[in-house]
Amino acid sequence: MSITQAMILAAGKGTRLRPLTETIPKPLVEVAGQPLIVWHIKALKAAGITDITINASWLADTLTAALGNGEKFGVNLKWSVEVEPLETAGGIFQALQSGALKDAPFILVNSDVWTTYDFAQLVDYELSPDQKAHLLLIDNPSHNHSGDFALNNGLVSEQPIAGGDKFTFSGISVMSPRLVDGLVHGQAAPLAPLLRQAMMKFQVSGDIIKDNWIDVGTPERLTEVNEFVQSKNPEHQGR
Repeated sequence: MSITQAMILAAGKGTRLRPLTETIPKPLVEVAGQPLIVWHIKALKAAGITDITINASWLADTLTAALGNGEKFGVNLKWSVEVEPLETAGGIFQALQSGALKDAPFILVNSDVWTTYDFAQLVDYELSPDQKAHLLLIDNPSHNHSGDFALNNGLVSEQPIAGGDKFTFSGISVMSPRLVDGLVHGQAAPLAPLLRQAMMKFQVSGDIIKDNWIDVGTPERLTEVNEFVQSKNPEHQGR
């Protein structure tokens, strides 16, 4: 059964990109003339995903006004606005509770990464009944030398076996709603502890991807990704 929905995480303040993000929501920061989040919306649309939920908190009115209901992109945008930031897992839980996100597996994307990854590769991914998540990992970038997680025989763990390598979580995954079971409405909760609990039960799988990817977390990395995209041919820009 194909995955038919996605959620883009867009509620953060983007403090490391200040002063730019004091007046502009981080997802609207532009890469090669196009907001970061629009790159994801268009890539998801190209993969056949048109039901997209976005959580928002910091400058939420600005973000929702800029993107609207998604009609101009050919998608259906559903909003989950957080009066107080609920962090990643809390944001997912609220979106599920409100019905903005259906109770079914979904593609989850951090709005503050830029990538050439083709989301069509995830549309037919099927989580097993007891599987909580499938994470896409990348080789460690310069700003995260030690990595986040290891990959052992297709399963993600916090530490490698027998001196293996650790990799960086790309911020792209397939998630089961069951990962956030047990949270309560209005509870702020990060995702990482829930993922680690699931890893200990062998419920998180993963793949390593080699696509172009950058975490647009600082002004320097914003400059880097702009220079990279603008150095490519026009067909690489504003897909």
